[in-house]
Amino acid sequence: MASSSAGVVAGLTAAALATVGALAYQAAARVPEEMSRAHAHAAPSPGASKAPRDRNHPEALPAGSGKGERVVYSLDDDRVWLVEANGRVRRTFTVEPGGVDPEPGSYAVTSRSNAITGSDGVPVEHVVRFASNRDVVIGFSAAVDESARSTSSTPTGGIREKRADGDAMWRFATIGQQVVVVP
Repeated sequence: MASSSAGVVAGLTAAALATVGALAYQAAARVPEEMSRAHAHAAPSPGASKAPRDRNHPEALPAGSGKGERVVYSLDDDRVWLVEANGRVRRTFTVEPGGVDPEPGSYAVTSRSNAITGSDGVPVEHVVRFASNRDVVIGFSAAVDESARSTSSTPTGGIREKRADGDAMWRFATIGQQVVVVP
């Protein structure tokens, strides 16, 4: 009797997984084109200038990085600012970029995961996704073991934070939160 019960459970599990897969496919197929991917709102011109920086104060928020509550990510400085609605910087910190950068522009947080294994095989937490480039999903995350290093040669979009910074990002950057990427 035990073996037939196991077979029934396995069959029900397989049927449930197939149903979930079919529903996910249908949902993805019905998403309007403009919502199916995170897009930059303003594509940079080929000769786009860099956001002005205060070289004497590298932690200063880049001028021209938007208004209101937002996350600002500087590609050149490998730095993030969490900016409140009144323009005050709540927190700033450095990050380690992945192999694929987002294009400069304005995005919105599209999805989050509390804990997963990154595409490079490193366990990560507090994943905040906001863009894609060259079919690579890009987002912020913190390695559970901060000393862990990727052994993968596959380009990733994981922008790695220290765990404390990842916690702050997780609390700040909920679905729909604006993320501004500057050169």
